[in-house]
Amino acid sequence: MVQLHELILRDAHQSMLATRMRTEDMLPIADKLDQVGYFSMEVWGGATFDVAIRYLNENPWERLRKLKEAMPNTPMQMLERAMNIVAYWNFPDDIVKKFIHLAKKNGVDYFRIFDALNDLRNMEVPIKTAKEVGAHVQACLSYTISPVHTVDYFVEKFIELEKMGADSLCIKDMAGMISPKRAYDIIKGVKDAGVKIPIDLHSHYTSGMTGMAYQRAVEAGVDILDTAISPISGGTAAPPTESVVAALKDTEWDTGYDLKLLIDIRKYFLKVWDKYRHLHRFNALKFDPSVTLHQIPGGMLSNLIFQLEQQGAHDKYQEILEETARVRAELGYPPLVTPTSQVVGVQAVMNVLHGRYEVIPKETKEYCKGMYGRPPAPIKPEIMKKVLGPNWKEEVIDCRPSDLLEPMWEKRKSELKEYPDIELTDENIMIYAIYPQVGLKFLKGEAQAEFTSDQLPLPINHPLTRAMVKQSFPEVKEIWLETEPPERRVSTPQIPTEYEVEVDGELFEVKVVPTGGFTVAAATASTPEKPKEIEGGVKSPMQGTILKVKVKKGDKVKVGDVLATIEAMKMEQEIKAEKAGEVKEIYIKEGDTVSSGDIIMQIL
Repeated sequence: MVQLHELILRDAHQSMLATRMRTEDMLPIADKLDQVGYFSMEVWGGATFDVAIRYLNENPWERLRKLKEAMPNTPMQMLERAMNIVAYWNFPDDIVKKFIHLAKKNGVDYFRIFDALNDLRNMEVPIKTAKEVGAHVQACLSYTISPVHTVDYFVEKFIELEKMGADSLCIKDMAGMISPKRAYDIIKGVKDAGVKIPIDLHSHYTSGMTGMAYQRAVEAGVDILDTAISPISGGTAAPPTESVVAALKDTEWDTGYDLKLLIDIRKYFLKVWDKYRHLHRFNALKFDPSVTLHQIPGGMLSNLIFQLEQQGAHDKYQEILEETARVRAELGYPPLVTPTSQVVGVQAVMNVLHGRYEVIPKETKEYCKGMYGRPPAPIKPEIMKKVLGPNWKEEVIDCRPSDLLEPMWEKRKSELKEYPDIELTDENIMIYAIYPQVGLKFLKGEAQAEFTSDQLPLPINHPLTRAMVKQSFPEVKEIWLETEPPERRVSTPQIPTEYEVEVDGELFEVKVVPTGGFTVAAATASTPEKPKEIEGGVKSPMQGTILKVKVKKGDKVKVGDVLATIEAMKMEQEIKAEKAGEVKEIYIKEGDTVSSGDIIMQIL
């Protein structure tokens, strides 16, 4: 018998719908999902924590509690990024331990723990803590292809993870590139090595050969396979649950699941898929055998397409895929899974848009210093010099990164006390500790949902739908909604369009400029209007959110001084002065959204 781990409520929509499925679209089908008898149901972790507070205005802890209540018979599993937890950087031990305690308390039964670099030092604390709270630990290795990542490499590390206390193991093939032979050889190797605990194969259908890989995995003795209900499967998502159940029926590996029940569940998710049509992307639906070269995982691939649209660079997609493979080799062949997928992928985007290593995000520097862990292979010296400077050897660490971090919990708790309107629960403190800026905005009630379930499907003239329309019908010059009254009809080439937007009773003029997808330009009353061109103007290199303004009006700056930091594509980037002078005017404030090419300040 082979068991299945169901991904429909987490990894499936992270891979195909930019992680945007709302809780209210999960709960109506929860009872039927609970009847299937899955090994476990993935409902949390990964990007769902971040997206819930950043884009959905949902409390991730509340989602977990509701799903646990609705599915009491099925173990709830979360994807836990070792010392990164659900973010993109390392946290100190006290935060990691507290998070796992809270996750177990709120409904997580199984913790799927992985480290992006397969640095087992980073997995020790979360594994030990999850065992202490009585949870099931599924220890993962991130699968990738490189001269370093041999069959023996994986077998030896799995043996070590069993010794560390894992209850089950998982090959995490996040990019969907494991071949049938490699799947067989690793699983057979683990079994032959005397490993007693179950082993799971997680993969995506990106390469098109995953079905064959699953068959060979079954023949090698795999115990668990990861699947997703069919309407949100295939392409950059996992193989379809119903298909795998049907394929194994009446064999020695029969799951024993009720196929009729699964088809009923499928009917529900067909409607969900249609509701979220504005997030459909053809590239995420297609097979892409080139994944064996660029190795971008499903979740990142769909988000990358979405982010490229925001940056006005959707036409650079193939070029960026090729550059990703090049950057990965230069950085020591890290598996492309969060957060290293973001480090490598965003650096590749920056290289294509601005020149190779001309723009280097903070996270790339931290990776090269060893702050994510030990790379699988040495980083090329010439790249280290470009990223960290001529004295780069002095910057590199060799200890476990979190050993360098001070305890954080009490500090964050004390800081949150400064906001008396925010209830000081452990869960709220944790939201703030992990995402201080985005989390605080959410906790203060200032976050806004991109959409709610009852607004779906979004109309064709909605800003969030324009990218989908453009990719589907690039040859159509004008699209009219026959059913809409004349005043609400849109002609897509007419963008840019000016709007009057009311925010808290105050009217702002907002202009939306097309850059391949949609760009929402933030308007503020407290900063001067941004000029289009001005002498000494400093432009934003990308679309994103201003995190910090490092200078003030009247400051003297020299070349290379940091003027501001911007969050783009979930990474932090410094905007530096390219000329010396005095800051004459500042056109942005912290929290503003800016577009690529926006003037943010004037230096003369």
